[in-house]
Amino acid sequence: MCDVGTKNLKSNFASNLVGTHPINMPVELIKKIFDQTSHYFPDSKIGYGFTEPLVYPHLIESLEYARKKELHTSVTTNALTLPHKAKALVDAGLNELFISLDGPEDVHNYIRGHKSSFQRAVKGIESVLDQGLGPEIGVFCVITEWNIGRLKEFVDFFSQFPLKHLGFMHTNFTPQSVADAHNLTFGDTYPATDSNINEINIEAMDMDVLWEEVVAIKNNEYCFPVTFSPNIDSKSDLLDFYYKPEKLMGKRCHDAFNNIMIKSDGSVIPAHGRCYNLTIGNLYNDNLKSIWNSSVISQFRKTLNEVGGLLPACSRCCSGFGK
Repeated sequence: MCDVGTKNLKSNFASNLVGTHPINMPVELIKKIFDQTSHYFPDSKIGYGFTEPLVYPHLIESLEYARKKELHTSVTTNALTLPHKAKALVDAGLNELFISLDGPEDVHNYIRGHKSSFQRAVKGIESVLDQGLGPEIGVFCVITEWNIGRLKEFVDFFSQFPLKHLGFMHTNFTPQSVADAHNLTFGDTYPATDSNINEINIEAMDMDVLWEEVVAIKNNEYCFPVTFSPNIDSKSDLLDFYYKPEKLMGKRCHDAFNNIMIKSDGSVIPAHGRCYNLTIGNLYNDNLKSIWNSSVISQFRKTLNEVGGLLPACSRCCSGFGK
């Protein structure tokens, strides 16, 4: 995964990515990444994400370069500028397009603070589809206090769109109490901080309504898969997820063994921007294969295996729900 720019980042859920310079990953660096990926890991997938790839000035050029290298590419976007970029993305050979929305039109626009954000995203999706043989499209929505009670309406809106997937994600967060407990054992090697706490209000989330919606959506059939992450099977587990954040809901993190994130300055961290702030190498100094097998990330993976798959502060990370 490439974080191609950090200018738009404001929330502390990905503080690993804040302050990186240059703001935009140089095109020479991203081409170097693709050269080495093609050479060492040709079956890998390249993901542009965590900030807003559609405003990355070298997006189309780099996608075209990735296609020449026969690499699989994906972009995760808020889709605000997608109507203007749809044709260029399709022509550049983008393979997958993941769109982040916050609920139905009024909810999404309220959260994003833009009166036509949702409409632009939908127009962008339609524009991509109108191009014909374009990327597969997935839509993702984080569950919040503002969209509970509107989730099924959200799915129903897209029910006639030829999506590859629609996914709901339960809110990822790390309260200070979980970070403190984690740091008693791992503070010297993998220090944790509170995360995403100021952006959510769990007490304002109606768990009865949320559970009713989860059940209703799961009991319906759609022309595309609709998933929840984590996949919670009972109301008691739902309450545990939000009210007992120290409780592990999954068994292991797979992303630490399958993914790395390359920041705009060439430095590399495990998995993605929510992971522990370890620098495992830099593409300006090391090649991709040596970084993938570096002593720092090898020790991190070993530690995860030794403790059973997850550290305490992994409990509500988006990658902490593997089986």
